[in-house]
Amino acid sequence: MTTTSDVQVGPGRRRQGVIYRDGVLGRRPTVPADAAELERSAATAMTPRAWAYVGGGAGAGATMRANREAFERRRLVPRMATGHAGRDLTTSLLGQERSTPLLLAPIGAAGIVSRGSDLQVARAAAATGVPYIVSNQGCSPMEEVAAALGDTPWWFQLYWSTDEPLVDSLLRRAEEAGASAVVVTLDTTMLGWRPQDLNLGSLPFSQGIGIAQYTSDARFQEIVRERLAAQPAGGTDRTRVTLGAIRSLLSISREHPGSLRENLRSPTPRASVEAFLDIYSNPGLSWDLLATLPHRTHLPVLLKGVLHPDDARRAVELGVSGIVVSNHGGRQVDGAIASLDALGPIRDAVGPGLPLVLDSGVRSGSDVVKALACGADAVALGRPYVYGLALAGEDGVRDVIDNVLAELDLTLGLCGLGSVAELRSLGTAALGPHGDAAPT
Repeated sequence: MTTTSDVQVGPGRRRQGVIYRDGVLGRRPTVPADAAELERSAATAMTPRAWAYVGGGAGAGATMRANREAFERRRLVPRMATGHAGRDLTTSLLGQERSTPLLLAPIGAAGIVSRGSDLQVARAAAATGVPYIVSNQGCSPMEEVAAALGDTPWWFQLYWSTDEPLVDSLLRRAEEAGASAVVVTLDTTMLGWRPQDLNLGSLPFSQGIGIAQYTSDARFQEIVRERLAAQPAGGTDRTRVTLGAIRSLLSISREHPGSLRENLRSPTPRASVEAFLDIYSNPGLSWDLLATLPHRTHLPVLLKGVLHPDDARRAVELGVSGIVVSNHGGRQVDGAIASLDALGPIRDAVGPGLPLVLDSGVRSGSDVVKALACGADAVALGRPYVYGLALAGEDGVRDVIDNVLAELDLTLGLCGLGSVAELRSLGTAALGPHGDAAPT
């Protein structure tokens, strides 16, 4: 039970106290407290391929810039002497009370940054009580991630495969492993044009990184066996032997379940990568296919990647439990609308009752406050926690989460607000002239 003193101190002051006390002993944080330095430090810590994948975006990066500009345009208007000694960060989402409005967004192939990435993130989520949206393109099977999360709630992100039985298998596994919801990603039916990766000829999945949900799946394993059985007897691998090819083979074999030695001798790991690249996402995904979801899972369904009010209305017609307003962190369409700019019109289209989660461009606790004021029920944090992962593994992820929650708490207090609920009821009235409403 939260005591009065706990509420009055709050996560902001507690976090400041930890950092400043360490400073007295001459210790500085491994994970920078500001977003810009966090990103710079992570870029230095990552390999060029990892940084291209994590830090890069679609095309010339216009959508990534738009995401940040949308937050920068909006200004908070602090109110004074409101008498709030503490803040209540709890919020209700999908009918359940959460300790904060923060979620960890799904980020695939994070193993390119640190091996065992998903388990490290899960343990940090469990330590902070922040729900984790587990990626379909993760590097550990969802069952292992769920075990690392313990009692901390998690959602499963689904990429709709061209193989319908595989879709059913993934949904069934999510149910059995204890997921609280399914988040269907709509905006990645094919990969966007990502020059940073293309210039390096680098795709983590082709190295076997980020396909653990598939290689651990019985239906996918059946697909791979069928592919191998269909190959001509005595067929030879015509791949030219180069140093790069050897490195790829080692990576694929290391990431595949089983021993490295056995995998190096087996055609299965390479066949698994090839099968994944062929079927992982469905360019023909349609509203008719989405309409089959209520018959395929009992879990609440959220649709991720919605930016247009008409699509939001279609989602409501399907009976979804929520929408994730997202442009995939600017990684799919260059020149797309910022997620934060899309949020208000979507809220107007669906009304006040449907849960909306905002992601893309979120870098700080202040950003979380602005997103909530603009109509979000919850906010998903993405790249920053991966930057923390690059700098200090599990501890780095936890530090980033703690820093964002601390700034959220302090920003609410300094704006004269006592709770997330109060902020959401105030809405855009908390924003200045460049928000959706001016203060009066």
